Amino acid sequence: MEPDALSPMADADQKNASEGNRIEEEEQVVNPWEVSAKGGGKIDYDKLVDKFGCQLLNPDLVGRIERLTGRRAHSFLRRGVFFAHRDLNEILDVFEKGEKFYLYTGRGPSSEALHLGHLVPFMFTKYLQDAFKVPLVIQLTDDEKCMWKNLSVEESKRLARENAKDIIACGFDIERTFIFSDFSYVGGAFYENMVRVAKCVTFNKVVGIFGFTPEDHIGKISFPPVQAVPSFPSSFPHLFPRKDNLRCLIPCAIDQDPYFRMTRDVAPRIGYQKPALIESIFFPALQGETGKMSASDPNSAIYVTDSSKDIKNKVNKYAFSGGQDSIENHRKYGANLEVDIPFKYLSFFLEDDVELDHIRKEYGSGRMLTGEVKKRLIEILSEMVERHRSARAAVTDEMVDAFMAVRPLPHMFG
Repeated sequence: MEPDALSPMADADQKNASEGNRIEEEEQVVNPWEVSAKGGGKIDYDKLVDKFGCQLLNPDLVGRIERLTGRRAHSFLRRGVFFAHRDLNEILDVFEKGEKFYLYTGRGPSSEALHLGHLVPFMFTKYLQDAFKVPLVIQLTDDEKCMWKNLSVEESKRLARENAKDIIACGFDIERTFIFSDFSYVGGAFYENMVRVAKCVTFNKVVGIFGFTPEDHIGKISFPPVQAVPSFPSSFPHLFPRKDNLRCLIPCAIDQDPYFRMTRDVAPRIGYQKPALIESIFFPALQGETGKMSASDPNSAIYVTDSSKDIKNKVNKYAFSGGQDSIENHRKYGANLEVDIPFKYLSFFLEDDVELDHIRKEYGSGRMLTGEVKKRLIEILSEMVERHRSARAAVTDEMVDAFMAVRPLPHMFG
């Protein structure tokens, strides 16, 4: 693809932005709307990192986060759930010098309730907010889902508020958190930045990054600047007045990387800092690790609205097992932990490292059976979902209004 005529000599971000989301000529497709591997296989994250041009998150960076925050790293960091980054070292440099940064993450509200895969970035973002004591903006892209999911404007706005209740239930600090929906907030300085970004991205480039086709309506093609500009503090003048050089760190799944490759390409050309990213793997479907869970298949996911009975049924019936076809063979050969979904889910949500390592050894050797592992997973998920359901029940419409009110944050830093 020819370089953008408005662009100076391409740096790594521009190169990767231009190459876009085509991975090994359709061996795997990873973009904000589709995650798939050829033949229904697993996503090759090493190829993805190489193609996108981000960096693997190494133990030295994890150790540095622990030293700077004075607390143990989140299990998602220790276990490689968040595994890649862009410029995380620069964010830590800024923090070490006594300067601050802010967090930005988001949610596309397309369903009534969240599944566990949706919760992962919010659980991790809460840890980052608590550990670094920094402000957070959460974007609800109700406009995006209106365009991609063929929802009405009214339904998209309703789902945004419902999803906001699940997000608030994760325990975010209202004095450091601003939640906004695009339909309600876009305008003013935010829209000015959208126009600045839009002028720097040609049609050819946006097609190359996102794979748009002539059949896609122009709303889709015009959307990327909306997700880009929360990376710039000047988009929130009520939060960050005269702080245009404040750095931004974005926790997200790696399928969102195309948006921010584009953003990082454009940022220096319009006088802003590039956002940094910390990116996660995909939370697998119950049926197997072939991408990420699908909200269109209720049996592929555990939802925060599922009862303990629902969870037990889904895990026992649908969770793909890496155990052998008979007890005799299982005792002899052990479980294949590379494909075993109950163990993978425990790797996400079982906080006790000692217990997880015990299960890894016992199950992998065949001394522990699949039924035992599924039983422990059902206990963990039932407790987790019940805690979340109780927290969500306490979230009122008035609380949603308070989180979404355009106001200064009283304890934004520190």
